[in-house]
Order: sequence, then C-alpha cells, then structure tokens
Amino acid sequence: MSNNPYIPMPVKIDKIINEVDTNDIKTFRLTFLNKEDEEKFKYLPGQFSELSIYGKGESPIGIASSPTEPGYVEFTVQRAGAIVPGLVTASLHDLDEGAQIGLRGPLGKSWPIEFLEKKNIVVVGGGFAFTTLRSLINYMLHKDNRSRFGEITVVYGARNPGLLLYKEELAAWENRDDIKTIITVDKGNDTWKGREGFVPAVCKDVAPSPQNAVAVICGPPVMIKFTLPVFYDLKFAKENILTSLEMRMKCGIGKCGRCNVGSKYVCNDGPVFSMAELEELPRDF
Repeated sequence: MSNNPYIPMPVKIDKIINEVDTNDIKTFRLTFLNKEDEEKFKYLPGQFSELSIYGKGESPIGIASSPTEPGYVEFTVQRAGAIVPGLVTASLHDLDEGAQIGLRGPLGKSWPIEFLEKKNIVVVGGGFAFTTLRSLINYMLHKDNRSRFGEITVVYGARNPGLLLYKEELAAWENRDDIKTIITVDKGNDTWKGREGFVPAVCKDVAPSPQNAVAVICGPPVMIKFTLPVFYDLKFAKENILTSLEMRMKCGIGKCGRCNVGSKYVCNDGPVFSMAELEELPRDF
C-alpha cells in the first residue's frame, strides 16, 4: 500500500444513524475494505480524519467513536446548509449504507490522555461539537481504562431535546454510578422532563472543584465564550482547561497553510490546545 498521505483509504458505510429530529446530523459507521488499513488506523480521542466523496472533495471531521470499539470508526456529520456550508457533507448525507468513500488519517493531536490520568475530568459540550468528547468519554469509561481516571463529570447541552446527540448513550451514562451526567436544553418541550438552562449557567450551578481536575470544553463559540469565565471563577488553571480548534482544520497535514494561527499549524500542533497555549496565539482562532 502507498504511504502517500494524500491518498485516502477505501471504506464502506456500514451503518447510518440519524441523530436529531431535524434529520441534518447523522452518524456514519465506516468499515475498512482492506484489513491492513484497519490495522494501521490507530487513533486516540480528539483526533480527526479527512472524509472524501469521489468527485466532490474532502472534509475534515472529528472521530466520534472510541478506539476501544474495534472493527469500525464513526463520524457524526452535520449536513451542509445555511450554517454549515459544504458540498462534501451534503453529498455524504445523500449516500446510503453500502456506499464506498475515502478516509485519510488519523490526523492531529488527541486529547492528552497521559495528562488526564489520575485526575478528575469535567467534560463540557454543546450541540454538534460533542463528537470528539463522546469519543473521550467512552474511552475513559471502558472497563480497561476507567481506573486510570478520577471522577468524571459531564455537562452537555443543546438548544432543544430533539437536537441532543447520542440519546441512548446519554441515558446509559445517567444510569451509571461511576460518572456524573448533567443534560440540559435551552428550552424544553411538552415531553421534556430534564433540566433547562444554558450550559454556562449549569456549569456554575454544578461548580466542579478545580482540585486535581481538568476541564475539557468543546462547543459553539458563544457557549465557550461564556463558559470559560465560569471555570476561571472556579479557579481552574488555564493549563487545565482544554479545547479543540477542529473547525480550523484544512488539509490535515499542515501543507496548505490555511490552518495557521500565529506560530502554530492547527493540523499538526492541534487541534487540541490548553487555554494557556491559546493565550500565546493571535486572537484570530
């Protein structure tokens, strides 16, 4: 097989899961056509890949599955539209199970697993940006890994109940006694029995301790903007607040230069950064 990083590996869409009521976010379960490609595709939570549709192009997408789930890799993709333009994602949503596409990766740096070990982990996610956080949570909860991490707290929110991702997994996490899961929506409906409120306000109410703790935050820019001050007020050190600049991904290998932020190429140096690292960069991320 070629080692050319620009040549995608052939994969098949094995399963498509519609995640939301609006039908514009789907999880695609991909299986490798070549066993040697599957064996060399070694990744950790937080990394991403380039998905390519033949004749349309390619798009960088965070890996939503966990490496503890062998035999396939999953990507949760929002269809192109007014908010998220893109020919590739629209074309992907038009495909059926059994279709063949291309996959490059894994790319970028993962959430720093060794740094997270023996610490309490606070995972904060909002809306569609929960994908690589889901990968991290499932990785930490796996029976072979759970003892490596301290307390795990998850705060996850969406605009309404119909836009929550991975509903079955959220329910399973809520029923476990080794993870604290808080699900919130901006505004509920007639059948919603859970919590209402914006993610920053919920984080303030939950008030996780900064003692031996790391916050992993990923969501819409406005959510992050108002969530970060909450964790600063809680005395989390900026070195212990992590986020991802996945939206800056372009070619995936730092060659096109379009992911450049100051001295960093997000494709190579990220997409995962601490807030301490981001403070050293120009404010254009």
